[in-house]
Amino acid sequence: MEISDWRKRIDELDEQIVQLLSQRAAAAMEIGRLKQGSGAPIYEPLREKEVIEHVRKVNPGPLAGAQVQDVYERVMDVMRELQRQKP
Repeated sequence: MEISDWRKRIDELDEQIVQLLSQRAAAAMEIGRLKQGSGAPIYEPLREKEVIEHVRKVNPGPLAGAQVQDVYERVMDVMRELQRQKP
């Protein structure tokens, strides 16, 4: 494959990633709504630790565990921001 072919493949993968992130964001917003209704804290370090452990465990590579963790820490930062939004 040529570079242009790989870039096309990356574009296709990015489209899939954006769709999945949007679905994850919608779920996080619903959780945020429930948390706000019950007075639960938005930031749950134990749950975030569980998420990190899970994604590191299911990571097939070639990303290293620390790299997957870096990505997910940022994803969770953004999701927390969404959860803080008022309904």
